[in-house]
Amino acid sequence: MDTVDIVCPVREGAANEALRYALRSWAANLPHRRVWLIGYRPPWAHGVEHIPTHQAGNTKYRNTTTAMRAACEHPDVTDTFLWVNDDMFVMRRQEEGMPVFHRGRVAEVEAYYATRGNGSYLRGLRETRDLLVSLGHADPLSYELHVPLPVTKRGMLAALEIGAHLDVLHKRSMYGNLAGIGGTRMRDVKVLQRAPTFDRGAAFLSTMPDAFTNGHVGRFIRESFRRPGPYETRRRH
Repeated sequence: MDTVDIVCPVREGAANEALRYALRSWAANLPHRRVWLIGYRPPWAHGVEHIPTHQAGNTKYRNTTTAMRAACEHPDVTDTFLWVNDDMFVMRRQEEGMPVFHRGRVAEVEAYYATRGNGSYLRGLRETRDLLVSLGHADPLSYELHVPLPVTKRGMLAALEIGAHLDVLHKRSMYGNLAGIGGTRMRDVKVLQRAPTFDRGAAFLSTMPDAFTNGHVGRFIRESFRRPGPYETRRRH
């Protein structure tokens, strides 16, 4: 798996300290060839590849879809790559490469978000599910987890094409079901709160911005990766 690239969409303008520590965690624990930042590259980022994209006026969902397409269409990105976000931290070494995980049935995930009133995200989930059902996937799986996902260019481009008419395409789930990638079920690792009620032995963690900056989980991540990695300018931090 050290022959695959890591691809991460990055929003414009942010200092993005979470990305700094995510990069440190990938360098330490996720075998790969190169890292690609798609969209914005913070001035401190060093030794990464960069594909700029136009983000102004788009929603975050369209921005990440634009980033995904840019990665899939770039000839120098590996044909299979690991799709990550800048708030995904790999806490334990993945010696055999990144496994595939899913979140369970979309119907179960939908029931969870329906209690939270998450408007555009929930609408996108339902529209993606309905599209998958219309294509013969009667009970699709959700791949909307905050962990890296192995992706093939050809399979993802097909998923993006089929779901291009959706405003909020759940592209991980569209790809995962159409490509039949299977995988192992896991609970999402996103930590929403500042409280110390998270699994310190977890192989993967993800955070909300406030939890990273002010919470116990953010402190734990920063202490776990105190030394600068190869993907940042050298300075004390």
